[in-house]
Formats: sequence, structure tokens, C-alpha cells
Amino acid sequence: MQFQFNSDSSVMGTENVAERIEAMVREKLARFEDRLTRLEVHVSDENGSKHGADDKTCMIEARPRGAKPIGVTDHASKVDDAARKAANTMAQRLERVFGKEEKHKHEPRPDKVM
Repeated sequence: MQFQFNSDSSVMGTENVAERIEAMVREKLARFEDRLTRLEVHVSDENGSKHGADDKTCMIEARPRGAKPIGVTDHASKVDDAARKAANTMAQRLERVFGKEEKHKHEPRPDKVM
């Protein structure tokens, strides 16, 4: 599974932040790793240099094999908190999507005997 991290100029996009968030997101979504081709994480600060409550945003897009991409967005006052909330939401969403997939799988019908 590929992992891509993006940040805007107002969020410190240093390796430390990217590595920390990647490790946390990978840990939260590890059980889905074989079913995903790519994860993209985008973090940003909506207010830039101004301070504000819940102005950090984390958007995670997961790309399941052979299915449409799934995206979630969460906000918090710290980038790490926004990423943690978004990863939890993504885990719930993937559980629902893959759970429905399993539920609707059908065994092949045996040949009819005439």
C-alpha cells in the first residue's frame, strides 16, 4: 500500500510530523492494508498564522482495490488530534464498506440437476 502525505505551508511539514502521522494512520488502518492500494493524508491549517479553535484539518482518502475512493475529514486544534480523529473515522467507514462486501458475497450456485 502506498502512503502519501501532503501539508500546506502553514502546517509544519517537517519529516517528524509526516513520519509521526504516517505511523499513527498506518497503525489505525493496518487491518485493511491488504485491501487498499493507497492512502493519501492531507493536513492543513485553515486560519494560517491566526489562531483559532479546531482550525487544523486532516483529510484522509483511502483507495480500496477495485472500488471507489473513500474520503473523510476531521478538525481539531492540533494536527495530530485531527489526524487521529480522521483515522478513527476512516477505520469505521472501511469496516462498514468491507463488512457489507462480505455480507453480500454469495457462494456460486451448484449446477441444477435435471
